[in-house]
Amino acid sequence: MGKYFGKKLIIYIITFFIAVTINWLAPRFIPGDPVTSLLAQYQGPAAGRQMLETRLRTLFGLEGSLIQQYINFWANLLRGDLGRSILQFPREVSEIVKNNIIYDIAVLLPAISLSWIVGNKIGAMAGENEKIDRYIMPLFYGFVSSPYFWFAIIVVFVFAHSLGWFPTARAYGAGVRPAFTLNFIIVFLRHWFLPFFTMFLVGLGQWSIGMRNMVIYEIESNYANYLRSLGARQKLIRNYAFRNGVLPQVTGLAIQLGQIVSGAITVQVVFDYPGLGRLMYQAVQQQDFFVLQGAFLSLILMVLAANFLIDIIYMFIDPRIRLSYSEEE
Repeated sequence: MGKYFGKKLIIYIITFFIAVTINWLAPRFIPGDPVTSLLAQYQGPAAGRQMLETRLRTLFGLEGSLIQQYINFWANLLRGDLGRSILQFPREVSEIVKNNIIYDIAVLLPAISLSWIVGNKIGAMAGENEKIDRYIMPLFYGFVSSPYFWFAIIVVFVFAHSLGWFPTARAYGAGVRPAFTLNFIIVFLRHWFLPFFTMFLVGLGQWSIGMRNMVIYEIESNYANYLRSLGARQKLIRNYAFRNGVLPQVTGLAIQLGQIVSGAITVQVVFDYPGLGRLMYQAVQQQDFFVLQGAFLSLILMVLAANFLIDIIYMFIDPRIRLSYSEEE
């Protein structure tokens, strides 16, 4: 198993290096110069403007060649310095990202985990129950075929505008101050529910359809027919079918994490809900290089860490993986 972890760790380090490099390069291809934008309202003498521009470029690490900027970027990153926001100067990017990422965690973790658990359960039932398959699964096909932003708009129209049950935007009301009180928790949950519900329903459709197809395949497989010929109960066959069918679902969770995170970005924009998605959207509009880099870097770390964790879990739930690496050692 030591070899397994070592190989996986090397792969993830290389992936991280490539992804962060692309993340550093991408904002620099955006037209415009952020320092020039900052100096647009400067009214002082030309000499003062030139001195200020030099200081700003040094402060933001934009002086010298691209190679020198790239080296400085990695040196700062390894010290935990993500730089300062250009348009929210002098706020540090790490502070801005930290204040937004908690909202991503609050929405994504419960939406992904609950949709995966509930979706697999419903999909398994649909795979062996014709009534559930006929009457419930078409609804889930509608969920999975809907883009996140379109589904978010429908949810807002139905539950916020038509029924008036939930607010349409922000993490809490404009006049509410964050505090660990029952009143604030209720307000926060009312604003949180619609972004969570949107992510949950789309994910529910994906996992239920996948598990339904896997269970149908497993129930008709050779080992299932063999168990029936031996007189095994249907419950035992169903349990084996679920255990074998859930393995590709774990792999699918690792593969689709990036897609789920990108869906969260559009949901946050529709609901004007704080998080890294909305932060990146604003940073692109405002040409704030460092906020964009910091937000992307956080998403890269989240996706890679989640994939690494899923790889480890997969090794423990699939004895064939454990056996293969034990034989190698």
